[in-house]
Amino acid sequence: MEKRAKAESYIGFCLRARRITLGSGAVDCLKRGVHLIIVCSTASENSFRLAQKFARRHNCPLMICRCGLENAVHKAGCKIAAVTDGQLAGAIIAAADENYELYAGGIN
Repeated sequence: MEKRAKAESYIGFCLRARRITLGSGAVDCLKRGVHLIIVCSTASENSFRLAQKFARRHNCPLMICRCGLENAVHKAGCKIAAVTDGQLAGAIIAAADENYELYAGGIN
C-alpha cells in the first residue's frame, strides 16, 4: 500500500465531509466561505490565472499541488478545488510538504 501525504489525507477528509468544491465552474459559483484554493501544477495558464482570481476574490491562500490534484480528489481532469472548512484548510496548509506548496506570487 502506498503511503499518502498528510495534506492528501486532509483533502480526503474534506471529500468525506463534503467541505471541498471541485472544478472551476463550481468554485466560481461560491459566494463566500472559501478558506483555501488548490490548483494542480499541470493546470493550463488560463486555469492558473483563474485560480489566482478566485484566491483574490475570496481573500484566501492559493496552494499548488505538485503530485496531481486529480489523484488526491479521485476525480479525473480536476485542476481546481476550493476548501470550505477553515480548520481543514489550516491543517492542509500546516501539513504542506514538497508536493503541496503555498503560492506566494511571481513566476510559478
